[in-house]
Amino acid sequence: MARKRRKPMAEINVVPYIDVMMVLLVIFMISTPLLTQGVKVDLPQAEETEALDPKPTETVIVKVDVQGSYYLTIGLGKEQPVDRTALVEQIKNQLLVTPKLSVLVAGDKDVQYVYIMDVLALLSQAGIPNVGLMTRTLDEQTQH
Repeated sequence: MARKRRKPMAEINVVPYIDVMMVLLVIFMISTPLLTQGVKVDLPQAEETEALDPKPTETVIVKVDVQGSYYLTIGLGKEQPVDRTALVEQIKNQLLVTPKLSVLVAGDKDVQYVYIMDVLALLSQAGIPNVGLMTRTLDEQTQH
């Protein structure tokens, strides 16, 4: 009796690969939202954006100097030095008076980044969802 010869099977079982890919997909879907940390900030572009023209009574400017001192200007008022707790309290009070409060942060170009991040965290504690960062245009930089 002659025996039939079988051809070798040349198929690859892809089911285990699909299982692994599904597990990786689930891991990435869960871990991706956890990777974004920090304070949400709408950063203006120096050359392409137009200057903001908010109502002066609805604007608060927080300035940070090279030493890390904070100065607060509310509306048309005078610039006053403030500490961390006073900054949060004054912003909260102003937010109760003016719900559409616009907050801008002006930092010296040589200030350490940690001070700017501290101001952004304090503003977030005070309930400010969006913060603008003040910049100079390239024309203003060449004049000074």
